[in-house]
Amino acid sequence: MEDHALERVPEGERHGWLKISWNTVGLITTLVILFFGAVVCFVAGVKIALLAGVVAFVIGGSLGWAMARVAVETGYSSTLITRQYGLGLRGSALASVIFGFLIVGFLAIENGLLYRGFLFFLNLGDGWTARIALYGAMTLAWVLLTAFGFAVVTRTSSLMIVGFLIVLAWMMFVVISGVAEAPAEALLFGSQLEPAVLSGMGIHSDADKFIFAVNLLVGPACALALNTADFGRYGKSAGHVAAAAMIAIFFQSLLMMLVGGLLMKSAAPAMVNYFTEVAGMAPEAAERQVLQSPDSIAATFMVFGGPVGFLLMILAQAKAQVLNTYSSSLCIANLFDALFSWRPGRIAFVVLANVIALVMLYGEILHFVEEWIKLLGVLLSALATTIILDYYIISRRGGAGVLEPVNWAGVIAILGAVLCAHWLVRPYQPIEVLTSIACVALIYLPLRLTVLRPRERS
Repeated sequence: MEDHALERVPEGERHGWLKISWNTVGLITTLVILFFGAVVCFVAGVKIALLAGVVAFVIGGSLGWAMARVAVETGYSSTLITRQYGLGLRGSALASVIFGFLIVGFLAIENGLLYRGFLFFLNLGDGWTARIALYGAMTLAWVLLTAFGFAVVTRTSSLMIVGFLIVLAWMMFVVISGVAEAPAEALLFGSQLEPAVLSGMGIHSDADKFIFAVNLLVGPACALALNTADFGRYGKSAGHVAAAAMIAIFFQSLLMMLVGGLLMKSAAPAMVNYFTEVAGMAPEAAERQVLQSPDSIAATFMVFGGPVGFLLMILAQAKAQVLNTYSSSLCIANLFDALFSWRPGRIAFVVLANVIALVMLYGEILHFVEEWIKLLGVLLSALATTIILDYYIISRRGGAGVLEPVNWAGVIAILGAVLCAHWLVRPYQPIEVLTSIACVALIYLPLRLTVLRPRERS
């Protein structure tokens, strides 16, 4: 059950790229990622969305490739790596707060998505009886499936991914076969939003569409780069782990994005008709509902696929929730050990992660989580870049093996990069991840090589 949460994974427990890929790909074959793809395609059009997907793949893939060697050589999870590379022993708590809060936030949001999907399919009312029964059953399932470590998590993810891809292919056939457009026109459609709507989003040109698409797609790609360590610490070699990271980032940035766009474009007329005739919405409200939230993707599957679509929703979300719970437990384990030297066992943090997710669902903090996720790419690219620079440059200049209480150069670099990328430089350079990476390099390396050099723990 402990699954080496606070120690190096032994060489005898290492695996090849396929086992690791079941987990990395499982994180992004979800309704939320399909929804992001639909939004990007509807705003930017497929051609611009694909170009943005390539950029997100290059950025996320580069970070994932660099993180792969760190994960294999250390054998540590992402937040544990920052103790030695980037933030120091107690400073690693910052990584746990950044990464852990985001992952637990996804756990909360996707719990809510599953809950609303159950209500939609079973035609239930939203009351405390339904909440206690459904959220209680989901939470128990995530805890039990995650408690027994990497082997059970991988087996669960692999079975659900195979089922998900089979059912998704069938859904694509059902939805797209009813479209009268020529294949090329159906595939390479342009922006689906009115100019007035785009203007309200601050989008006035193709360049604005590209920037919007990159900023939305690159966040999950950077998250996958860090998740590479959580699962890649079990890798046989850096090549195996890099392959698993690249496959997942390709799925997220290009394949799932395109599938989400095609599904919602093909299904939009029928869904508008459903919302007006069955749900009794006004036509304008029905059009907005089609792309309002990830619920729209779930509704599309269930309207078109019935029980099969409902199964798809469960397969998509359940495996992701198991993986989110797993990564969350590693983050929280490091947080409590780094700050309080408290090690009650990983299973305690599996339970705690799910409790926090449930609290988020019923407090105002959930709205904060949704805003926080907008910073996903900036925060995680800054954190990953700090680790990479420390490992590949600083450690080769006499800092190898140094474990400090707090690496203040890393803390300053991450906070400074976020401040610059998301607020100060954004009006002049709106692709925030690029600013974040550049700022970390400009801040961290000079500080770490001069006034804040590595110092051994006293």
